Parts: sequence; structure tokens; C-alpha cells
Amino acid sequence: MHETLEEYGAGAGGTRNISGHNRHAVELESTLARLHSKEAALVFSSCYVANDATLATLGSKLPDCVILSDSLNHASMIQGIRHSGTKKIVFKHNDVQDLEAKLAALPLHVPKIIAFESVYSMCGSIGPIEAICDLADKYGAITFLDEVHAVGMYGPNGAGVAEHLDFEAHKRGQWQGTIMDRIDIITGTLGKAYGCVGGYIAGSNKFQLHTRAVKDALDARDIPVIPNPSHIIPILVGDAELAKRASDMLLEDYNIYVQSINYPTVPVGQERLRVTPPRATPRSFATTSYARLTSSGPVSVLSAPRTGRPRAASSASAKRARRSSLWTEQQLGIEEVSRELKEEGKGPGEVVDAILQKEASTKAASSTSSA
Repeated sequence: MHETLEEYGAGAGGTRNISGHNRHAVELESTLARLHSKEAALVFSSCYVANDATLATLGSKLPDCVILSDSLNHASMIQGIRHSGTKKIVFKHNDVQDLEAKLAALPLHVPKIIAFESVYSMCGSIGPIEAICDLADKYGAITFLDEVHAVGMYGPNGAGVAEHLDFEAHKRGQWQGTIMDRIDIITGTLGKAYGCVGGYIAGSNKFQLHTRAVKDALDARDIPVIPNPSHIIPILVGDAELAKRASDMLLEDYNIYVQSINYPTVPVGQERLRVTPPRATPRSFATTSYARLTSSGPVSVLSAPRTGRPRAASSASAKRARRSSLWTEQQLGIEEVSRELKEEGKGPGEVVDAILQKEASTKAASSTSSA
């Protein structure tokens, strides 16, 4: 990247249709198209702009188009729909029955776009991608999937949740007929998991173990985490002042930055801390950051009396959801060691911790021998 900057510079020199078009942009777009198994791709300055421009263009160019939007869609998608000037119908979050009822009420000849996300960043929920594809086929709708919080994080090639749902097929390079193949338009970002604007990078999947370690530690401390199968860890606080106080304490006293999320991003009474484990050096995150997060100071704030404030679901199904993850032990390559540890009587949290310790010890031994 440094060599490219030194040779060609960082400025575009103009818009793509004048002098800003170059082989680097073309090669990047070709790489992105291959990543998502699509015929073509187009690079924008950000995914906010991509969502806004794409939905605005589609909605305005398709006569009498109707865009059906998930109620928790990102502001960029909402902005694009607004700029399109077309009719918008909002369906309940991840509710395929509600979506089908709204699709069925529209004439078959009317162009329809279903706009939704794979990972919803404020709650960590996963969109029912396959079920939405089924409805799109049934009612003749275009599918528009935002994979911003999933690219680089899920799937054997990092293409996102749609790829992850057919993990083994994509691992073998057999993408035809997969869920990702059924999606018409996929948007993603280069600025989150991929680490920089203008480039794709390959990385380790062990961050999923860090996520499990954090969720287990919080669960053991009875700190309410909103159950979800993704890497996002939303800690329900239910009070704006308390969420801000906990966020400030973590930064000032424990040197760990965790965002407090308040209204209007989330409804009043649903204030939370949003934790997203980084791609840290194996074991470093598990031994430092989540240890600080679950130490006595933050716990005393997060476990304060919650009279009149909501708590995360505590039902059996919610607890199962908390334990579940899109990444299976087989996909992470820890199936055998996990089974051995469970046979030794270790609980879920202990299993994750033991695997991270074993990984750290192996790496340390390797470093010592090479030295």
C-alpha cells in the first residue's frame, strides 16, 4: 500500500467519469465482485454513500417501485430510501411473517426491493437471509443486503453471513445456488473488519473465541447481555446516565473503550454498552480487556438496581441463543480439543478459556524454539 501511494499518490485527480478512473479501482472492484461471486462491483467512498446512492438510484429509476425496509435498518439505508422518493413500507425487525403479509398486499407487477442487513450492529441480531430470499422469489422482489458488520468476519473467505450460511460449499468454491448467489445486491465496507479504506486483507477467525469468552464472563457475573449469535455484545443498561458512567469508568480507570449507545440510536429505556471484540493478538484480549470489563468497578455500575428498567431476556431459549454462534467449533477448527475439554468436565466458559491458554502456550513455545 505504501509503495502504491508513493508511486501514484492518494488523490483521485477527479471523478471516475473524468480522470479519477484507474486500474487500481478496477482491480479492487474485480476482487470485490469475486469475493461475493457477482458479475461486477462498484467502489464508493464509504458504505454509507453506497447504501444511500444505490437505494436512491434504484428507487427513483424503477417506475412505481416499493422498498420494504426492516425496522432496524441503518440510517444510510433509510436516507437512501428517502432520497429515492419512492414508497417505503417498514416491516417488523426480522419478522418474515410480517414481511410476507406486506409483500402479498402489493400487486405482483409492482417492482419491489427488500432492504435488510445481515448483522444489526446495535443488537447483534442476524437477518433471516434465506427466508427473505424465499419470499423474494415468491413475490418477485429484488434483495438488497447490507453486510457492513459481517464482511471480513464471517464465511470461509470473509464475504459475510450470506457466505457463512453455506460455509462448506464456499470453502470448496461451489457458490452456484448458494444463499449468497441468490442475493441480488450486497453492500459492504472496507473500513471495519478489513481495517483500511481501499484494501482487503485476510485474517484469523480466533476473534470468535474472544467473543465467546467475553459473553461467558459477563454471563457468570449476571450482567445482562442481549442474546444473539453474532460477534456483537450489547450489554443492556436501560439508563442513559448509567451507560455513560460505565463507559467513562472503563476508559478512565481501565483503559478500555466501550461505546455507550443512547437515544435516538436505540429507544429510551434500551440504552446499552456495545462491545465488539477486536482482532487482537490471541489471548491478549481475553486476558486483559474482558478481565477489566468484568472487574469489580464496572460490575458494580452495570449490576446496580434496575427497578423499572429492562433486563436482557432470561428464558431458556434466550440462554441458548446467548450460547449459540454463527461460527461452529468445526469451522473454527477446535471441535476435537473442545470435546476433550468437555470430557474433562470443563464448562463452556472454561473450555473457551482453556483453548485460548493452549493457543498462547503453543505460540510461546514456538517463539522460544525459533529464537
